[in-house]
Amino acid sequence: MSLLLTAQFWVLIGFLIFVGIVIRPVLRGITGALDGRAERIRTSLDEARALYEEAQHLLAEYQRKQREAAREVDDIVAQARTDAERMVKESEEKLAETMARREQLAKEKIAQAELDAVAAVHNAAVDIAIAATRRILADKMDEGQQAALIDQAISDLPNRLHS
Repeated sequence: MSLLLTAQFWVLIGFLIFVGIVIRPVLRGITGALDGRAERIRTSLDEARALYEEAQHLLAEYQRKQREAAREVDDIVAQARTDAERMVKESEEKLAETMARREQLAKEKIAQAELDAVAAVHNAAVDIAIAATRRILADKMDEGQQAALIDQAISDLPNRLHS
Protein backbone atom coordinates (compact mmCIF):
# COMPACT_ATOMS: atom_id res chain seq x y z
CA MET A 1 0.00 0.00 0.00
CA SER A 2 2.75 2.26 0.28
CA LEU A 3 2.65 2.62 -3.44
CA LEU A 4 -0.71 4.34 -3.17
CA LEU A 5 0.76 7.03 -1.01
CA THR A 6 3.55 8.07 -3.31
CA ALA A 7 3.26 11.13 -5.53
CA GLN A 8 4.66 9.35 -8.49
CA PHE A 9 1.80 6.88 -8.39
CA TRP A 10 -0.74 9.65 -8.37
CA VAL A 11 1.06 11.47 -11.17
CA LEU A 12 0.94 8.25 -13.17
CA ILE A 13 -2.78 7.85 -12.43
CA GLY A 14 -3.40 11.49 -13.40
CA PHE A 15 -1.36 11.09 -16.52
CA LEU A 16 -3.29 7.98 -17.51
CA ILE A 17 -6.61 9.74 -16.88
CA PHE A 18 -5.36 12.74 -18.86
CA VAL A 19 -4.18 10.51 -21.71
CA GLY A 20 -7.51 8.64 -21.58
CA ILE A 21 -9.44 11.90 -21.79
CA VAL A 22 -7.23 13.31 -24.56
CA ILE A 23 -6.90 10.07 -26.53
CA ARG A 24 -10.65 9.43 -26.71
CA PRO A 25 -11.43 12.53 -28.90
CA VAL A 26 -8.22 12.03 -30.88
CA LEU A 27 -9.14 8.40 -31.50
CA ARG A 28 -12.68 9.49 -32.40
CA GLY A 29 -11.20 12.02 -34.86
CA ILE A 30 -8.80 9.48 -36.32
CA THR A 31 -11.55 6.86 -36.49
CA GLY A 32 -13.92 9.39 -38.07
CA ALA A 33 -11.25 10.43 -40.56
CA LEU A 34 -10.50 6.80 -41.40
CA ASP A 35 -14.23 6.00 -41.70
CA GLY A 36 -14.70 9.04 -43.97
CA ARG A 37 -11.76 7.99 -46.05
CA ALA A 38 -13.06 4.41 -46.23
CA GLU A 39 -16.48 5.77 -47.29
CA ARG A 40 -14.86 7.93 -49.99
CA ILE A 41 -12.84 4.92 -51.19
CA ARG A 42 -16.01 2.78 -51.18
CA THR A 43 -17.85 5.50 -53.13
CA SER A 44 -14.95 5.75 -55.59
CA LEU A 45 -14.95 1.97 -56.00
CA ASP A 46 -18.73 1.96 -56.58
CA GLU A 47 -18.35 4.73 -59.16
CA ALA A 48 -15.48 2.88 -60.80
CA ARG A 49 -17.58 -0.32 -60.86
CA ALA A 50 -20.52 1.58 -62.36
CA LEU A 51 -18.22 3.17 -64.95
CA TYR A 52 -16.70 -0.24 -65.72
CA GLU A 53 -20.16 -1.77 -66.18
CA GLU A 54 -21.21 1.16 -68.38
CA ALA A 55 -18.01 0.81 -70.40
CA GLN A 56 -18.67 -2.94 -70.80
CA HIS A 57 -22.23 -2.18 -71.91
CA LEU A 58 -21.01 0.44 -74.41
CA LEU A 59 -18.32 -1.93 -75.66
CA ALA A 60 -20.90 -4.68 -76.19
CA GLU A 61 -23.22 -2.22 -77.96
CA TYR A 62 -20.44 -0.95 -80.23
CA GLN A 63 -19.37 -4.51 -81.02
CA ARG A 64 -22.99 -5.34 -81.90
CA LYS A 65 -23.19 -2.24 -84.10
CA GLN A 66 -19.87 -3.18 -85.72
CA ARG A 67 -21.18 -6.69 -86.49
CA GLU A 68 -24.38 -5.20 -87.92
CA ALA A 69 -22.37 -2.75 -90.03
CA ALA A 70 -20.16 -5.61 -91.27
CA ARG A 71 -23.30 -7.59 -92.18
CA GLU A 72 -24.71 -4.56 -93.99
CA VAL A 73 -21.43 -4.12 -95.87
CA ASP A 74 -21.49 -7.80 -96.83
CA ASP A 75 -25.10 -7.46 -97.98
CA ILE A 76 -24.27 -4.33 -99.99
CA VAL A 77 -21.27 -6.03 -101.61
CA ALA A 78 -23.36 -9.12 -102.42
CA GLN A 79 -26.12 -6.94 -103.88
CA ALA A 80 -23.55 -4.98 -105.91
CA ARG A 81 -22.09 -8.23 -107.27
CA THR A 82 -25.57 -9.48 -108.15
CA ASP A 83 -26.40 -6.18 -109.85
CA ALA A 84 -23.10 -6.19 -111.73
CA GLU A 85 -23.65 -9.77 -112.92
CA ARG A 86 -27.21 -8.90 -113.99
CA MET A 87 -25.97 -5.79 -115.83
CA VAL A 88 -23.26 -7.81 -117.58
CA LYS A 89 -25.83 -10.43 -118.62
CA GLU A 90 -28.24 -7.73 -119.85
CA SER A 91 -25.43 -6.01 -121.74
CA GLU A 92 -24.41 -9.29 -123.37
CA GLU A 93 -28.03 -9.97 -124.35
CA LYS A 94 -28.46 -6.45 -125.76
CA LEU A 95 -25.17 -6.78 -127.64
CA ALA A 96 -26.29 -10.12 -129.10
CA GLU A 97 -29.64 -8.59 -130.12
CA THR A 98 -27.91 -5.59 -131.67
CA MET A 99 -25.46 -7.81 -133.53
CA ALA A 100 -28.32 -9.99 -134.80
CA ARG A 101 -30.24 -6.91 -135.99
CA ARG A 102 -27.14 -5.50 -137.68
CA GLU A 103 -26.42 -8.87 -139.30
CA GLN A 104 -30.01 -9.05 -140.57
CA LEU A 105 -29.78 -5.45 -141.82
CA ALA A 106 -26.49 -6.25 -143.56
CA LYS A 107 -28.05 -9.33 -145.19
CA GLU A 108 -31.00 -7.23 -146.35
CA LYS A 109 -28.65 -4.58 -147.76
CA ILE A 110 -26.63 -7.26 -149.53
CA ALA A 111 -29.81 -8.80 -150.96
CA GLN A 112 -31.00 -5.37 -152.11
CA ALA A 113 -27.59 -4.66 -153.63
CA GLU A 114 -27.76 -8.00 -155.45
CA LEU A 115 -31.22 -7.12 -156.76
CA ASP A 116 -30.00 -3.68 -157.80
CA ALA A 117 -26.98 -5.24 -159.54
CA VAL A 118 -29.15 -7.80 -161.33
CA ALA A 119 -31.54 -5.02 -162.39
CA ALA A 120 -28.62 -2.89 -163.55
CA VAL A 121 -27.17 -5.80 -165.54
CA HIS A 122 -30.62 -6.56 -166.95
CA ASN A 123 -31.18 -2.92 -167.92
CA ALA A 124 -27.73 -2.73 -169.46
CA ALA A 125 -28.42 -5.95 -171.40
CA VAL A 126 -31.76 -4.56 -172.57
CA ASP A 127 -30.13 -1.28 -173.61
CA ILE A 128 -27.40 -3.16 -175.45
CA ALA A 129 -29.98 -5.45 -177.09
CA ILE A 130 -32.10 -2.46 -178.12
CA ALA A 131 -29.07 -0.64 -179.51
CA ALA A 132 -27.99 -3.75 -181.39
CA THR A 133 -31.52 -4.31 -182.68
CA ARG A 134 -31.69 -0.71 -183.85
CA ARG A 135 -28.49 -1.06 -185.75
CA ILE A 136 -29.52 -4.33 -187.29
CA LEU A 137 -32.95 -2.98 -188.17
CA ALA A 138 -31.51 0.25 -189.49
CA ASP A 139 -29.07 -1.62 -191.60
CA LYS A 140 -31.51 -4.27 -192.85
CA MET A 141 -34.88 -2.46 -193.15
CA ASP A 142 -35.98 0.44 -195.16
CA GLU A 143 -38.02 3.34 -193.78
CA GLY A 144 -41.39 1.90 -194.70
CA GLN A 145 -40.70 -1.37 -192.91
CA GLN A 146 -39.38 0.56 -189.92
CA ALA A 147 -42.53 2.73 -189.77
CA ALA A 148 -44.75 -0.38 -189.96
CA LEU A 149 -42.76 -2.05 -187.18
CA ILE A 150 -43.07 1.07 -184.99
CA ASP A 151 -46.82 1.25 -185.60
CA GLN A 152 -47.22 -2.42 -184.69
CA ALA A 153 -45.18 -1.94 -181.50
CA ILE A 154 -47.34 1.05 -180.51
CA SER A 155 -50.53 -0.92 -181.06
CA ASP A 156 -49.18 -3.86 -178.99
CA LEU A 157 -48.11 -1.54 -176.18
CA PRO A 158 -51.46 -1.50 -174.27
CA ASN A 159 -51.59 -5.31 -174.31
CA ARG A 160 -48.04 -5.64 -173.04
CA LEU A 161 -48.52 -3.08 -170.26
CA HIS A 162 -51.54 -4.84 -168.79
CA SER A 163 -50.13 -8.36 -168.84
